[in-house]
Amino acid sequence: MTCYDRRDLGLLLLRLGTGGVLAAHGAQKLFGWFGGGGIEGTGRFMESIGYVPGKASATAAGLAETGGGTLLALGLATPAAGAAAAGAMAGAAAVHTPSGFFNQTGGYEYAATLGLMAAGLAVTGPGRLSVDEALGHTVNRGWMLPAAFALTTAATVAVVGARGRRLRKAKEGEQEALFEN
Repeated sequence: MTCYDRRDLGLLLLRLGTGGVLAAHGAQKLFGWFGGGGIEGTGRFMESIGYVPGKASATAAGLAETGGGTLLALGLATPAAGAAAAGAMAGAAAVHTPSGFFNQTGGYEYAATLGLMAAGLAVTGPGRLSVDEALGHTVNRGWMLPAAFALTTAATVAVVGARGRRLRKAKEGEQEALFEN
């Protein structure tokens, strides 16, 4: 007989809350639900903040948030789910960093919190009240955690780095135009 303890209940609550918020956030991007822009609107926004191409960026972010969030809530493929969601939130945090830390001033507090919660769940594991547990952890093996975070880190560094280079070039172009006038 399996006896669940408060750690299992706490992880379930964290997974449901974090995963639910991430999935809803991603559904705004993918489907336009909950007042979101869908792929078209989010794609235009992504282009405006330096994530090019916009539609592909919106799709990738939406899938990482919706998919990662849903899988976290279920406690399924927890290392990959947490890493994907954390990577998406790192990309969002990069956008908000110039505004400082706190969300009320447009800062990265919200994105960082969701990303850290997703990463923490990936590292800690889903607990016994999870699909991973029911499946015997076939998609939650020890080696999957470093692999998922290595892949996500490489992709996030590449995408955020490319955005940073585009923004710097655009700013240099604006400064050159000012000097020419």
